[in-house]
Amino acid sequence: MVADAAATLEAAGVPSPANDAEILLAHVLGVPRGNLLLVAEVAAADAAAFAALVSRRAERVPLQHLTGTTGFRYVDLAVGPGVFTPRPETELLAGWAIESALGVEGRPPVVVDLCTGSGAIARSIADEVPHARVHAVEVDPDAHRWAQQNLTGTGVDLRQGDMADAFGDLDGTVDVVVCNPPYIPLEAWESVAPEARDHDPHLALFSGDDGLTAMRVLERVAGRLLRPAGVVGAEHADLQGELAPAVFSATGRWADVRDHRDLAGRPRYLTARLG
Repeated sequence: MVADAAATLEAAGVPSPANDAEILLAHVLGVPRGNLLLVAEVAAADAAAFAALVSRRAERVPLQHLTGTTGFRYVDLAVGPGVFTPRPETELLAGWAIESALGVEGRPPVVVDLCTGSGAIARSIADEVPHARVHAVEVDPDAHRWAQQNLTGTGVDLRQGDMADAFGDLDGTVDVVVCNPPYIPLEAWESVAPEARDHDPHLALFSGDDGLTAMRVLERVAGRLLRPAGVVGAEHADLQGELAPAVFSATGRWADVRDHRDLAGRPRYLTARLG
């Protein structure tokens, strides 16, 4: 069953056909993926449900929308239509934010997650730095509902609104600002994978002609939120390894502006310290 499904998915251009086929079958059967080989037989109803999911995945519906969940660092998140599905590479940015928060001494660190989407970064920070005071904001109503689901009971202060004017009550008091903003140029529409282009909210994907409109807003917002020597980190496209940090360097108010690569060696996120 897995081999046949993988062949179907491969023919449809799905990037990881065997992986997705195994995850979908394990999801239908309610067993860990590693236990599939222990399954003696699959009931007809389960086989039909599996075939239906494979068909939808072949139409490039995101795998996470079909299972309703995705893993991010050490937490599981509910995801689906209306919210950006967090990517593994964003775990590196979250890790940086967690390390930065843990480096604050003598008081609970104050962390703000802008453009929180599903709440992935905020949830991870709350999970790994339980003494932190974590705040998060999301402008899109549908995505905000997913964030509410994922952040309920975590103590995170979740708000709905535009990051441009969010958290005025925290100005000058924040230790760490972290953000995975939209960063795809509008002209790159055709090059975006169908899973993202056709299913992720466009508010979470596209950001002006050069992809840096949201990054410029972030620079200004981080500048007013952070206390002196506070730090900001933001993800960007792999082709923006020089352009995105330049947004911060050009203003003259940031020190230690650096870019960081992901595990594949591609430029992935920038960090900077408020002067």
